[in-house]
Amino acid sequence: VQLVESGGGLVQPGGSLRLSCVASGFTFRDTYMSWVRQAPGKGLEWVSAISNDGSSAYYLDSVKGRFTISRDNAKNTVYLQMNSLKSEDTALYYCATGLSAFVLWGQGTQVTVSS
Repeated sequence: VQLVESGGGLVQPGGSLRLSCVASGFTFRDTYMSWVRQAPGKGLEWVSAISNDGSSAYYLDSVKGRFTISRDNAKNTVYLQMNSLKSEDTALYYCATGLSAFVLWGQGTQVTVSS
């Protein structure tokens, strides 16, 4: 049972990144998925979530209009498309199962927004 994130990196302000999270060992298509981040020296912050069938998506106010969450249940993968990135988006990004109570976590992928 695991989640494996990828796609992080260093990007300039205003740039874009697409994070991916591949799930295994559980029934992905029945599971809400979330992205949670932790900025340096700060606590965990929920960023976005998506319903099990992809019909509903939820966002932190500060990322609305810039980030888009999606999923491909055939590939057991959830994505986070991040556009117009800002320095304050710099964080370790985790995918996790659930909408508010997160049971399973990935190892995280680092996103650094800097010029």
